Formats: sequence, C-alpha cells, structure tokens
Amino acid sequence: MSAHKKLNYVEFAAADLTATKVFFSAVFGWLFVDYGPEYTAFDQKSAGLDGGFYQAPLSSLTQHGAALLVFYSEDITQTQAKVEQHGGVIIKPIFDFPGGCRFHFTEPSGNEFAVWSEHI
Repeated sequence: MSAHKKLNYVEFAAADLTATKVFFSAVFGWLFVDYGPEYTAFDQKSAGLDGGFYQAPLSSLTQHGAALLVFYSEDITQTQAKVEQHGGVIIKPIFDFPGGCRFHFTEPSGNEFAVWSEHI
C-alpha cells in the first residue's frame, strides 16, 4: 500500500536496459518486470524502493545536479569489488565522512549511485 505524502517511486533513464538489469540483478539482487521493450521496473521487496528504468540516451549524474541514491552495505569493500566485477565504474573511491565511508559508481548505462557503510 502506498503511504500518503511519502516517496513512492523513482525512475532513471538507461541507454542499455539489458546491461543495467544484468548489473543490478548480479550486484544487488534486484528483480525486474519488463513492460514492453523500453521500460523495466524493480520493486521495493528486492530494491528497497519501487522504480524503473526507461530507454533513453541520458544518465543521472550529481555533477549535473541529479539526486544521488545511496545503498547501504555491511561490507563496503566486497560491494565495491562486486560493482567493478559486473561492469560498474568507480568514480569516487572509498572515502571517509562523519559517521562512515562511501564510494560512488556508475552502472553500465552511466547513472551514478553511491554505497555507504559505518566502516571499511
């Protein structure tokens, strides 16, 4: 059930829907449902938030003012290795901030995300 006035859904462009789906499935265990050849959706159960990717030659980057979605990891170095192993590009290596550490990466379609943890 949707909660009134709460974030409910997020959408991203994806130049390569197949590569993006493979990446998020392999690294984060997301499940997808396709709605035609140009849209795929993920759900809160597998991703933590409902959302989807639509076919477009665009990407979401913080340097252009885009919002940043941040994953949590209990083992940030293992998660970083998995991101790299499955085609993600580390654009900000692990760095400390008050309360923990994080890194930023782009997935195969070029969208930027981050991963944080309390410790390395």
